[in-house]
Amino acid sequence: MTVIHNITNYTSKKPSILTIGTFDGVHLGHQKIIQTLVAKAREKKYVANVLTFFPHPRKVLQKGNNLFLIDTLIEKEQFLKKLGIDHLIIHPFTPEFSKLSSLEFTRDILVEKLNISTLYIGYDHRFGHNREASVDDLIDMGKIYGFEVEVIPAQTVDEVTVSSTKIRSAITAGDFEKVNQYLGRYFEFSASVIHGDQLGRTLDFPTANLAVAETYKILPPKGVYLVKVIFKGKPLFGMMNVGNRPTLKGKHLTLEVHIFSFNQTIYGEELTVYVLEKIREEKKFESLVDLQTQLYLDQELCNKILHRKGLN
Repeated sequence: MTVIHNITNYTSKKPSILTIGTFDGVHLGHQKIIQTLVAKAREKKYVANVLTFFPHPRKVLQKGNNLFLIDTLIEKEQFLKKLGIDHLIIHPFTPEFSKLSSLEFTRDILVEKLNISTLYIGYDHRFGHNREASVDDLIDMGKIYGFEVEVIPAQTVDEVTVSSTKIRSAITAGDFEKVNQYLGRYFEFSASVIHGDQLGRTLDFPTANLAVAETYKILPPKGVYLVKVIFKGKPLFGMMNVGNRPTLKGKHLTLEVHIFSFNQTIYGEELTVYVLEKIREEKKFESLVDLQTQLYLDQELCNKILHRKGLN
């Protein structure tokens, strides 16, 4: 897969099978669309392309929008690469770009620049300045400019329409069973290990304090989670606390992971964390002894879940 930043840098002259979207989460619905697209491109010996935008259009068009995204740009690239596309075109979404009419976008970009043969698009897609055009308008333009439009119906998981919005809502609610079901994979984030107060060591539960660089990345809400951690390519399991550490009268939100049977010093290292399941809410304890007792119970529960999932 070739990653192309800005449509102007696209140079292929081969006919393309294309889909367009923000693809936040690259969830089961997205995956089905792209797998179908790739199969058709291989059959016709055309190129399989995805056009996406960054920043997210809503963050540009809606001032003050604090939308958090399921994937960072790097994560999105990694997930799309696994689906077998030829070109991922990431175009900067700006106020100027948003003012292109539906005709200009279709004629000048889709037809003239990207040489589309078939466009795969969601059933509710709207495009052009002020979202002026519908899928029906796109089909009409396809007849004029000589490309096909394949309309993708809503994809469902257990009869519930999959969408990035619903996944973000499930993350906010801490329902990672639903999140991971909709994504078709575990929700993940990457973080660097920073220095903390090292209190966990005194409780026999040393933790790696985490910092996530991308401020737009959505993260789990407060609570305790069973997680898988990738450190230097090696999978490890542990439990993560997200919260203010009320027992310690903490004032700032922290992310910290205790990795089971692990005692290395890893300050400055990068970890990838996969959230498997939420095991309880964050709670204030009367003493550090009570907190330590709960941590042992949490670890026991995590090990039972891992055994049930066949992961240990």
